[in-house]
Amino acid sequence: MASPAPAPHLPLLPLLPITHRRRLHDVYRSAGWPCLDAVEIELLAAGLLERVRQPSGHETLRVSDAGVALLASALRRNRARRDAHEALVERVAREMTRAGRIAWRGLSVRAKVADAAAPDEPGGGRWVMAMPDVFSIRHTSVEAYLQPVVHEVKVQRSDLLADLRNPAKRAAYLQLGSECWYVLRAGIARADEVPPECGVLFATDTALDVARPAPRRAMHCRAP
Repeated sequence: MASPAPAPHLPLLPLLPITHRRRLHDVYRSAGWPCLDAVEIELLAAGLLERVRQPSGHETLRVSDAGVALLASALRRNRARRDAHEALVERVAREMTRAGRIAWRGLSVRAKVADAAAPDEPGGGRWVMAMPDVFSIRHTSVEAYLQPVVHEVKVQRSDLLADLRNPAKRAAYLQLGSECWYVLRAGIARADEVPPECGVLFATDTALDVARPAPRRAMHCRAP
């Protein structure tokens, strides 16, 4: 009897492109109709997908045991990343309340940012929804003294770089707060990688260290 063919070498999870992971999710959650494209070919060759011949004669796809194991590994990694992020968000919010401020986590707020098609047009711009990790104000009933502050938390370098490539998101944060801070897990980036209009805090296991103060901007209240 011929010996069984060796199992294909499975790509390590960090090396598998996100398009391939998304396709595995899509196939797992669907009837498995083939797309017949390059992503599918590579997943089949890696042993992460399998072809199944139906009684009617047509062919569908299903995620192999190796593919299920890879998806489970991705879920564990994502869960660990979310847990680390949420723990740091909680630390920042707690520090704001200890400083006598009122803090919100995941608050959705509308902000007006310049329109890329006409950035200099008077009165121009578009409204976007911004959801900073921590938004806080001073504990006061006087509008001029509120001093709103935005903190955006990053524990993964890839997430930070993706954020920095999105100037509209940063512009929205700058519209919302008199100060905007990036809170970075120590070691994922240098302070000079963050645009100068934002402050930088490095989070260690024991402290939030100021690497660069955030410039304070005057907030102008406009009547509706």
